[in-house]
Amino acid sequence: MSDESVGVAYRIEDLAHHSGATVRTIRAYQDRGLLPRPERRGRANVYADAHLTRLRQIAGLLDRGYTLASIKELLEAWDAGRGLGGILGLVAEVDGPWTDEEAARISRAELDERFGGSPDDDAVADAVELGVLEPIPGDEDSFLVPSPQELAVAVELYATGVPLSAISGHLRELRGQVEHIAARFLEFTTEHVFARYLGEHPPTDAEAAEAASLVRRLRPLAQQTVDAELARAMRLFANRYLHQHLGAGQPVERRIETHTVEIPTDTMRAVEGLVGAGQVAAFITAAAEREVQARTLDRLASNHGNNSKVDETA
Repeated sequence: MSDESVGVAYRIEDLAHHSGATVRTIRAYQDRGLLPRPERRGRANVYADAHLTRLRQIAGLLDRGYTLASIKELLEAWDAGRGLGGILGLVAEVDGPWTDEEAARISRAELDERFGGSPDDDAVADAVELGVLEPIPGDEDSFLVPSPQELAVAVELYATGVPLSAISGHLRELRGQVEHIAARFLEFTTEHVFARYLGEHPPTDAEAAEAASLVRRLRPLAQQTVDAELARAMRLFANRYLHQHLGAGQPVERRIETHTVEIPTDTMRAVEGLVGAGQVAAFITAAAEREVQARTLDRLASNHGNNSKVDETA
């Protein structure tokens, strides 16, 4: 950042007003080396337009989830002449929409009409908590709908007789599972694609531009994979359930109930290294069953030993 002071001169109070930061925050940024010291003119400290630009850059990076430590490293790289344009372009690419769906606006009256015509404040509050609806500041009678498709699904489920509370509960469960899938996909692509851009120092403009291009290429792959696998699984289980309920007089396949269990990433990678990614579930199941059988045998042996002692003292 240049120390050039040409342009508007700000007192710290003025800089705070124009940037949206507090005076205390500005001084804290100076102490941490994020913001250069002001120019001294007589008895006054004077800030320039460059300080205002820097504050807005910091605010933008904070909004995107960067820590102050990582922001400082990025800004130092920029000050050293490595450039920040490529980094900000990569940030914008990752932070941009990951779907072509556009948000829509809906009035409270229309919302009530779609769900039976009777107002349900609890259901609306639940939808707001889940992010299905977003309040619009200054308009208490309308909401923003980030995903009209998701709302349309809820409307159809409700029309078939599914209670709103059950729809909300299902969405919470589904969201947890989808977030796990997203995390695993990001870990996978980071390990095999983006690791070379994540060194000790920020990437150059050229590297950041290349990484942004890869983000654009990989962005639809997760959804395409999930769509294909969901279609396969739905067909498999729908046919299984249909045969179970319509196959009168025929032996019914025993239903295997499954439960989702969180397993540390390091453990998953260790198991994958032993048996391969495709055999992880089978390996963990077999290991658990072996442990259960071992404990059952130990308990039987222990009970037999206790019974023998009782017989000897009788």
